[in-house]
Amino acid sequence: MATHTTKLLIIGSGPAGYSAAIYAARAMLEPIVVQGLQPGGQLTITTDVENYPGFRDVVQGPWLMEEMRAQAEHVGTRMIWDTIVSVDLEHGSPFRAIGDSGDEYIADCVVICTGAQAKWLGVPGEQALGGKGVSACATCDGFFYRGKRVAVIGGGNTAVEEALYLTNHSDNVTLIHRRDSLRAEKILQERLFANPKITVLWNKAVDSFEAGENGMLHHLALTDTVTGEASTLETDGAFVAIGHAPATSLFVGKLPMDESGYLLTEPGTPKTAIPGVFAAGDVTDHVYRQAVTAAGMGCMAALDAERWLASRAHAEQQAEAAE
Repeated sequence: MATHTTKLLIIGSGPAGYSAAIYAARAMLEPIVVQGLQPGGQLTITTDVENYPGFRDVVQGPWLMEEMRAQAEHVGTRMIWDTIVSVDLEHGSPFRAIGDSGDEYIADCVVICTGAQAKWLGVPGEQALGGKGVSACATCDGFFYRGKRVAVIGGGNTAVEEALYLTNHSDNVTLIHRRDSLRAEKILQERLFANPKITVLWNKAVDSFEAGENGMLHHLALTDTVTGEASTLETDGAFVAIGHAPATSLFVGKLPMDESGYLLTEPGTPKTAIPGVFAAGDVTDHVYRQAVTAAGMGCMAALDAERWLASRAHAEQQAEAAE
């Protein structure tokens, strides 16, 4: 077991964490990134990335995150493969955290970038066909299904918003919901029902995602939740839209959260309720959930952390001078 001391501790990696690290290292804060269970975040399980600025051609998610990590290290970030299991934020700076390894981390400032994970159905074919017709992000992958048949699974705001978005690319969108009414806001439901490109299948549960001879998604196996009748739906793409789960269990009772568990920050900033503690990326964003917005928030968090540390140092100098 070891003790690591730093001006800035970044909990979690991914676009937010790595971007925060790049800016913090360039500001000579000598940041430490504790990478967590999935170094690189959700993009490491994404194949084609076509919407991240700066790349004319499609790039691979794992490659993009490896480049971000290498850039952060190149400018002075220390990467540690560990997972934070407890934090002491309540007593103010310096903050303390304990890793799964038993190591202790002591930091003047903390940036939380633990991210969020899409919720999945957990049925056969879902993971095997990830990137081969099955996705959890229409904004990310809808462009690949231009002019094709697509299906959205879910009944809340996320599902309805995804279905409406997909009509920009497809004239054949099917929303599949296991109940006979939607949980989405009424105004979203009105837009959905008024859109001639969208068909709703009520009382249907997805039993499995089935591949065709080419190894890509071919159809969904469905069961009627009322009658038990089995059916299939041929589709080129299926988007699971049953919500996301932010990785915030570590901060329950320590930082304010919304009803879904996302960390709350001061509007327009990455500042949490505790001075010196910042949050960036999907852990605080349930609206956009894009790599580029996460990276932007990581940048903001590092800049605000630098200013907070500088302000505190200035205040300490003034106090010393007044003695």
